[in-house]
Amino acid sequence: MSLKIFNTLSRREEVLEPIEPGLVRFYTCGPTVYNFAHIGNFRAYVFEDLLRRQIKVSGFKVCQVMNLTDVDDKTIRGAKNAGMSLADFTARYKKAFFDDIAVLNIERAEYYPAATDHIPEMIELIKKLMEKGYAYKSQDGSVYFAVSKFPSYGKLAHLDTAGLKAGARVIHDEYEKESLADFALWKAWDEGDGDVYWDSPWGRGRPGWHIECSAMGMKYLGESFDIHTGGIDNMFPHHENEIAQSEAATGKQFVKYWMHCEHLRVNGEKMSKSLGNFYTLRDLLEKGYRGREIRYVLISAHYRQTLNFTFDALNAARVALARVDDFVFRIKEIAGSKKVIIPKGWKSQAWVHEYRNRFLMSMENDLNSPQALAALFDFIVAGNKAISEGKVTPEDAEDILSLLEDMDKVLGVIIREEDKPDEKVLLLVNKREEARKAKNWELSDQIRSDLFTMGWEVRDTPAGPKLRKNLK
Repeated sequence: MSLKIFNTLSRREEVLEPIEPGLVRFYTCGPTVYNFAHIGNFRAYVFEDLLRRQIKVSGFKVCQVMNLTDVDDKTIRGAKNAGMSLADFTARYKKAFFDDIAVLNIERAEYYPAATDHIPEMIELIKKLMEKGYAYKSQDGSVYFAVSKFPSYGKLAHLDTAGLKAGARVIHDEYEKESLADFALWKAWDEGDGDVYWDSPWGRGRPGWHIECSAMGMKYLGESFDIHTGGIDNMFPHHENEIAQSEAATGKQFVKYWMHCEHLRVNGEKMSKSLGNFYTLRDLLEKGYRGREIRYVLISAHYRQTLNFTFDALNAARVALARVDDFVFRIKEIAGSKKVIIPKGWKSQAWVHEYRNRFLMSMENDLNSPQALAALFDFIVAGNKAISEGKVTPEDAEDILSLLEDMDKVLGVIIREEDKPDEKVLLLVNKREEARKAKNWELSDQIRSDLFTMGWEVRDTPAGPKLRKNLK
C-alpha cells in the first residue's frame, strides 16, 4: 500500500512521493493569536494531526511547520482595545493554543515560528519581488504584489479570472473573495497601528498576512516542499497569494501537494456568535466534555466533507469510547499480568489480520477516518464474539492490544490519557533497556518491579518494550 492524498492543485488523489525520499516536509496554517481558537479551527488542526500521524505510520520522517500569526489586523486591533502591547496580548493566546492542542492529543510540530520573529526574512522576500518586477510601492509607502504580472494566478482555486473584478489594491489582510486584487506585501504604518511597526527600505510598517507564510515556510522547509494544508477558506485568496509571491520570487514550484479540509457547521448552521452556536474548546470542556470525545467527533467525518458538530454527536462519542474502553479492559484481562512470550513463527488470527489491513487501507486512502473508525468497531464486535467463544488466548490478546495501539498511533482516541506513561515512567523504561543491553539482569528486574509498583506492566517484544497500565 501507498499513502494516497487528494491534491487540491490537481483535483485528484495522488500517491505521496516526497521531494526528498523518506522525508515529508509540510506546512500548516496555524492560529491567529488574537483570541481562543474555536472548534472550527480545531477541525483543521486535528485533520493536520491525522495527516502527520499517518505519514509517520506510512514509514516517512516528518518535518512540520505551523506558523503563529501574531501580527495582523486582528491582533493589532485586539491589543489596542485591551490597552496592551502586541507581545503581551498575543502571549496569552499562544499559551492557550498549546494548552488546547494538548487536550486534543495533537502532536507537536517540529517548528512553531511566530511572524514577529521573522520580519527580516519577509523584508528580504519582498525586496526580491521588487527587484524582479512583481511588486511595486504605492504613494503611501505600502508595497503590493502585481497579480497581473503572474500569469498562472488562480491555478490552485481554478479561478476563471475573466469573471473577477481586477485592478484594485487591497491593503487589508482579508478581503472579498471576488476581488482579483493586488495584495499588500508591506503595509505602511498609520496611526491605527500604534507602536506596532518595523523599519524597512520602504519606510515604517509591517508585513501583510500572506507574505508571512511564504517567508517562514521557505525558511524552515526550503523553497520547494511537499505539503501545505489549511481550511478550505484559506485556499483563496491566502494560499493563492502564497503561491504567486513564492513562485515569482524563486522561479520554482512552491508546494507539490495542497490539502484542504472542509468547513465545520454546528447543528447544521454556520457557526457564529449571533446564532449562539459559537464554541471554543474551553466552552465545551466547561460543559463537561473531554478532549478525547471532542477529538473523536472531529475525526468522525472525512476531512473533505462538511462536519456537522452537535451535542448529540458528543454524547454518542462518549458512548462509543466507553465501548472501546470495555473491550481494552477485557483484552487486558486475558493477557494477564504475567509475561507472555509469543512463540517463533506464531501468526495473528485471520480475523485480526483482516482488520489490521482494513484499517490501514482506510487511512492510506486519503485519510478515510470514518472507514477507519468503522474498521475499529467491527474489530471490537469480532473480538468480543471471539472472547465469548473462548477463542482468544493470552498470545492473541497481546496481538490484539498491539493492533489497538497501532491504530491509536493515528486516531489518538483509543488509549485513554490516563493509560499513557508520563516522562518519569518512560525514563525508567529507557534505563531498564540500557541495563538489559549491559546484561545487568538484577537492575533490569528491579526496574520492572518498580514500574509495576507505579502501576505499569512492561513487556519485552521483538519491537521493543511495551508499557501497559495495570488493571485495577
